[in-house]
Amino acid sequence: MSNKTNRREFVKKSGLGILGVALTPSLVGKLVNKGRLRTAHIGVGGMGMEDLKAISSHKLVDVTALCDVDSKRLAAALKLHPNARTYSDYRLMLREMANEIDAVIVSTPDHTHAPASMLAMGMDKPVYCQKPLTHHVSEARAMKKLAAEKNLVTQMGIQVHSFYDYKLATLLIQSGIIGKVHTVRAWSPKNWGYDGSAPQSVDPVPDTLDWNLWLGTSAERPYKKDFYHPVNWRKLMDYGCGTLGDMGVHIFDTPYNALELDVPKTIKNECREPNGFAYPQNNIVTYKFPGTKYTDKTLKWIWYDGPGAPEKHKDLELPNGEKLHDQGAMFLGEKGKLYLPHFQKLPQLIVDGKYKEMDIESFNLGAPVRDYASEGKKHYHQFVDACLGTAECSAPFSYASRLTETILLGVIAGRFPNKTLHWDAKAAKFSEEEANQYLESAYRDF
Repeated sequence: MSNKTNRREFVKKSGLGILGVALTPSLVGKLVNKGRLRTAHIGVGGMGMEDLKAISSHKLVDVTALCDVDSKRLAAALKLHPNARTYSDYRLMLREMANEIDAVIVSTPDHTHAPASMLAMGMDKPVYCQKPLTHHVSEARAMKKLAAEKNLVTQMGIQVHSFYDYKLATLLIQSGIIGKVHTVRAWSPKNWGYDGSAPQSVDPVPDTLDWNLWLGTSAERPYKKDFYHPVNWRKLMDYGCGTLGDMGVHIFDTPYNALELDVPKTIKNECREPNGFAYPQNNIVTYKFPGTKYTDKTLKWIWYDGPGAPEKHKDLELPNGEKLHDQGAMFLGEKGKLYLPHFQKLPQLIVDGKYKEMDIESFNLGAPVRDYASEGKKHYHQFVDACLGTAECSAPFSYASRLTETILLGVIAGRFPNKTLHWDAKAAKFSEEEANQYLESAYRDF
């Protein structure tokens, strides 16, 4: 690749040829038919460690390879799986371990999700990728396309998708309990924004960190201690997707799924002027979606994030003057409201300003599970079972790409405060030409 490779060109090269290896479908079948799944994990710190623990808790999983650019985090993961081979560069791992791994788990910062996943899928590997699926809209569409062409098992890491409370909310909405839905309001007070500028000073890169590999395909930038790695990258445009890209994916998921939404027609973000480096600390994003059989002719969706979110609104008032949970969503329909706190809280029906009992036993979901660890494993184990041919994934890339695209359109709208952007889903571009430059970016050759 040249120093800056267009993402479309990278997608074209993300098949077997770029690594010079091949894994035939017949060999894939032979490996899977052994009845065990050999996994490779890209990113094993933070959420990556949680992913590793959850995937490996399945009795039919053998963790075969571990990869992380931070040697401390890699060492911690190796203690749990001492027989695994370790790498700092996922490209080298995929090349050398091609015939010894059956599935790949990608748990890196957002900007590396697509590069790592596309290479793995190009080698016919099923992929579990953390949310949001990608850093750019073009990548989301490319990952959906490749997964479909190769007929691969895929799953995005939105664990709550498999939780009792969220499945119940989906069934309640689709049962018509509040009639056709005209508005959704969702919120999170998390602050993955930063209103300052890029640091001017430079720090030595720790011996335990490969800074070049951490930057990956993103633009070259000097290292600053505690400013990027390990967690603050979510605030920064080159690496993360802000609070909307972090918590928004989780909180959007149930309403998006329940209402069977596609991508929006228009998007508007009320926030500060862009500084070209980090996301705003507060965002109010308004989407308008085409109607579905569960909604009015159009659906209005308002997202609030950052300190103090959400803003007070009559739609968000609870009975008896109760206080909203820190994070959640409110469905507003012709017959009432359905309130869904995030997470591990049962949805609540509100009619005429009062709570109303629901016959939830009729949905045959069994007793609600209140243990997060047990609930969370379901989503991971579903992926493992699907790879072994005994289940299907509930959040495959065909679904995850649309949800991610929706989220990312709101992130892009933050670069044009208070301006309504019009999205042409078929053409995959905005009517406002100046916004299209943010649908993708160049990949650095690293």
